[in-house]
Amino acid sequence: MSNNAARNAPRKVSLTEKVIASLRHEIESGMRTPGSKLPTEPVLTEQFGVSRTVVREAIAALKADGLLEPRQGAGVFVLAPSPRKLGSAIFAVDSAQISDVLEILELRMAVEIEAAGLACARSSAAQQAKIYEALQEMTDQFERGNPTEKADFEFHRAIADATNNRRYVEFLEHLGDKTIPRAQLRRRPPEVEDQKNYMQKILAEHHRIFDAIAARDAETARTAMREHLSQSQARYQSLLRQR
Repeated sequence: MSNNAARNAPRKVSLTEKVIASLRHEIESGMRTPGSKLPTEPVLTEQFGVSRTVVREAIAALKADGLLEPRQGAGVFVLAPSPRKLGSAIFAVDSAQISDVLEILELRMAVEIEAAGLACARSSAAQQAKIYEALQEMTDQFERGNPTEKADFEFHRAIADATNNRRYVEFLEHLGDKTIPRAQLRRRPPEVEDQKNYMQKILAEHHRIFDAIAARDAETARTAMREHLSQSQARYQSLLRQR
């Protein structure tokens, strides 16, 4: 397989994600009713053909989403799912639920990777200046110790605008602050040094995206955006494992 084919191959869904999706469907469809007890770990491992570790990770994710409640000495019980409005279900994201964030990041990959490539071909000098302006604002806010989420969103929105296809902009505006969910996911202030390293990595990823767009290198821009969003997925998956 060529390097290009390998990069463009669809991401393999992990066993944990498959178990999460299956259990979520059973709960949200009413197959498992609120208050009912989930089968034991051995039963679930046999049902899904996976290890206990996979089952535990899936239960932890659904617990974080408010769909399951472990009760010491009694087992794991189903909770009532939060109601969602049908008209905007795709954007009814709870930013405190890490699995929702991971789903949105995967959706963003399908949209924003191509947006980065189109921005290389279609952006005007003024649009490229807007992307750089947002990147510089993000850097300035970080250096002042301020939140960077607003500038981060404007960076991605400026790339969408540079496609000269208004649907890309509308997509991000529908997501709004859920596009950059790290503020909502904070449960306690991180160590200063950890936060500094974290933001330096994010800024470096954004610089690689901008540099490729400025050079009108569509392949590199798509790769840089893919790597940025993939790294974001990895960061939130790591946060899930810490819960």
